[in-house]
Amino acid sequence: MKRNKTLRMFFTYAVVLLWAFIVLFPFYWLLTTSLKIPLAVSRGPTYFPGIDFTPTFEHWVYLFDEQRASTLRHFRNSLIAATGSTILAVIIGAMAGYGLSRFSYYWKGLKWRNENIAFWIISNRFLPPALFVVPFLILYSRLDLLDTHFGLIVIYTMFNIPFAVWIMRDFFNSLPGDLEESALVDGATRWQAFMRIVLPLSAPGLVAVAIFSFVFSWNEFLYALMLTNFDAITIPVLIAGQNNTRGVEWWFISALTLFAVAPVVLIGLFLERYIASGLLAGAVKG
Repeated sequence: MKRNKTLRMFFTYAVVLLWAFIVLFPFYWLLTTSLKIPLAVSRGPTYFPGIDFTPTFEHWVYLFDEQRASTLRHFRNSLIAATGSTILAVIIGAMAGYGLSRFSYYWKGLKWRNENIAFWIISNRFLPPALFVVPFLILYSRLDLLDTHFGLIVIYTMFNIPFAVWIMRDFFNSLPGDLEESALVDGATRWQAFMRIVLPLSAPGLVAVAIFSFVFSWNEFLYALMLTNFDAITIPVLIAGQNNTRGVEWWFISALTLFAVAPVVLIGLFLERYIASGLLAGAVKG
């Protein structure tokens, strides 16, 4: 029995270590590439700074010195679009999810109930985003929203809302309604019960929705490419456009990519426990 337990633990740790290597190696590759001179990159793969190649920080200096204004401008654009759409998605998703969880709806014409409405909301994510590029391009050109932060926030919010509503509805379903009923009996309004009781208890779900919405908005490329041309260009578009007359500068792209993924990685590490608890609560009791 003890030997079987030891073997299971060994197998588990081996799988975890293998998966960690698969996930982390691309980041290590980016880091080493960003520390190589162009000649070292063209010579072939090397892995150990100071042994296989002589590290240099000139590409990082170039990123935050000569290209400082451009780098920070695109970083700010991504931050504005991702943060604005995340805030709106969390607010709208929380209110819509609460309504679908606590109230009963019935549309007699289509015989729709809460489950049908919730499925219709999430089904909007089934369609490929590329399907809406041309309509949005025409609409934004007529509304003068091309190359604006507000335009990106609106479209990112639209794509984040179905996910936010679905997760928050399942999370609210996992919360007992007795506390709200007690607050209503004591004279609180429905809005007060929602703000003072339900939202504090649903913090893990709100954080999980916020993180996933932020990550999607931060990484989104297609609409940022099609709907911006200068003022609102985001980090993913900047990385994809790093090609000049000298060819693709992989060393500079690696440094820029690491800089772009750092905020998302840090947020995920600090709030990982909220992500797990927020998603599992909805998955188990939704």
